[in-house]
Amino acid sequence: MLRIITLTLLFALMSMPAFAVPAGKSLTFDKAALGPVQFDGSLHNQAADKGCRTCHNPDTFPQMKKGSATITMEKIYAGEQCGICHNGEDAFAAKGNCNRCHKR
Repeated sequence: MLRIITLTLLFALMSMPAFAVPAGKSLTFDKAALGPVQFDGSLHNQAADKGCRTCHNPDTFPQMKKGSATITMEKIYAGEQCGICHNGEDAFAAKGNCNRCHKR
């Protein structure tokens, strides 16, 4: 009986959507020269209705772990990483809006 309950719970947890930064949580990236960037899970999970794999895939952010990818403004401006959405069409453009992400 315990085995059935354990398997049922495991299956239920595996079928739930997983977010790298869940709603109500945030990550702070504090290595940027322009000031730290706070990634708000609530904001991005509401706005990014495309699903986790939009960002977490082999080409963009392969692992759902802080520090597993080096994020650069060069890549973002080239339409990679955060620049996939922050292009002025899907979300505000990264270029020219430094203070929307970087807080001093």
